[in-house]
Amino acid sequence: MKHKKILLIAILLLLICFVLSISVGRYSLPLEVILELVRCKLTNREVPSELFSPSVVFWSVRLPRAIMALLVGAVLAIAGTVFQGVFRNPLVSPDILGVSAGAGFGAGLAIILIGRSALAVQSMAFIFGLAAVAAAYQIGRRSRSDSVTVLVLAGVIVTAIFTAGLSFLKYVADPYEQLPAIVFWTMGGFSNIVWKDVYWTLPVFIVGTAVLYFLRWRLDLLSLGDEEALTLGVDVKRMRLLYISVSTLLVASSISTSGTIGWVGLVMPHMARLIVGPNHQILITFASILGAIFMLLIDTLARTISSGEIPISIMTSLIGAPFLAYLLLRQEERDL
Repeated sequence: MKHKKILLIAILLLLICFVLSISVGRYSLPLEVILELVRCKLTNREVPSELFSPSVVFWSVRLPRAIMALLVGAVLAIAGTVFQGVFRNPLVSPDILGVSAGAGFGAGLAIILIGRSALAVQSMAFIFGLAAVAAAYQIGRRSRSDSVTVLVLAGVIVTAIFTAGLSFLKYVADPYEQLPAIVFWTMGGFSNIVWKDVYWTLPVFIVGTAVLYFLRWRLDLLSLGDEEALTLGVDVKRMRLLYISVSTLLVASSISTSGTIGWVGLVMPHMARLIVGPNHQILITFASILGAIFMLLIDTLARTISSGEIPISIMTSLIGAPFLAYLLLRQEERDL
């Protein structure tokens, strides 16, 4: 009952933040205007002439952007929760196996070779994000040890390689057009989001989260350790591969449209765990809601607190790093 109340409060906060994200900005959209525009759409009525500009802002800019921020925040939080459970390490984030580094390299390569085509950048980011994790998994698989530590080290190696590759791309990029585009993409943001980005991400989000949701109870078994999970009848290798693959697919599809965004997948699972506990039956759902709320608020702040739009990763780092420091200090106090 306690968890149900917490979930209901979180969902209510999510709805408030979603509406706030749509209504707040340089061009404000009052709630009554939003409701009227939705009513016109549902009843197939023509939009009044005085609401033409608000209609364009709402349907073409704010709504797809808010939906995308919600999806990306939820995905990063879910993936972070899954990775921390699979690797039994609360300091693990979704990009530990190189998905963000691979996606960044793919996006940079597309910008240099093809241009700033959104489809090309997103496709290359998605492909190289998956390729990076596949490479890390293959390196870890060739090791005689079945330890997750080997897989993490393989991820560090792959991340270093793709990061070096991205640095080389920045070095050879045109400093007036290509380099700024690469840097802006790697900082993350939702300024260029359109409906086709939502259509690209939403199906992957629905399928991926459904798989993780229905298998969430096995994460509790994996968190006990490999030997304990095996004695309880869990195929550890297969389940670990499934969780990693689905989470990577979710993250790659999200950051291919928004750019790399840090700290969300690391901090939000921690915050959710503090509120509802370590049980993945409720933790995954609650973490996804917290991630969506956090990303909506960060995106709203990023485009309203200054005349120019602040990259999302700067905002998430400014908030995420101090919060993680607080968690570490609190843990040290408990250990004492």
